Amino acid sequence: MNAVLVAWAVHAFTSLGLVAAAIITVLLVNGGDGAFVRAFELMMVATAIDALDGPLARIARVQQVLPHFDGRRLDDLIDFLNYTCLPLLLIWRAGLLPEAWTWWLLFPLLASIYGFSQADAKTEDGFFLGFPSYWKLDPGMNLTILLILAVLTFVPLRYFYPTQPGLWNRLAFIAGGAWGVLLAAMLIWPQVFGRPWLLGSMAFPLSYLVFSWGLCWSRRRNRRATEELAASRS
Repeated sequence: MNAVLVAWAVHAFTSLGLVAAAIITVLLVNGGDGAFVRAFELMMVATAIDALDGPLARIARVQQVLPHFDGRRLDDLIDFLNYTCLPLLLIWRAGLLPEAWTWWLLFPLLASIYGFSQADAKTEDGFFLGFPSYWKLDPGMNLTILLILAVLTFVPLRYFYPTQPGLWNRLAFIAGGAWGVLLAAMLIWPQVFGRPWLLGSMAFPLSYLVFSWGLCWSRRRNRRATEELAASRS
């Protein structure tokens, strides 16, 4: 098949995330428990599209075949909708925060656009720099988590980028896929996968944070040891 057609097909696949965003928006505007569940399901579909389009783009060499079209910009625009704007809208529409607290949602919104606008938000060696803008309990806990993650957007620590090459990123991709399957099962069969499964599902996001921070600490320790060794030899 013509390489140009394949490259455009990959971009069209990425654009399906925008179609999902449009449907999610309609569901959230309409509201209702059923609408919120469908919105969560479509957010998972959008996440699956986002997880697959990067590897497909590398296989199709879209940057070389279509150098005049910025697929990364397209991906960032759709990600900002699906990982920031719509989840924050869902939090507001579903009443996960008291009405008097909803203005706090502006902080993660602004933090997210800062993160997406950083030139080095995605490092050349395959990591996120600063906590990636994914805003996906008790209302106080909801707000606390949102604010902590928003602040971490400004802290230049490296986080695994599951769709990029590298052993740790591949492991994060596999673990994230298993987590996605669990979340889908919880949405489809809530009577079977109840509260214990909900608590267990927190294992992946917590592990993602802990292992990312551990990698940062290890890299900094190794860099410091290398600098000290070089200084002792000079």
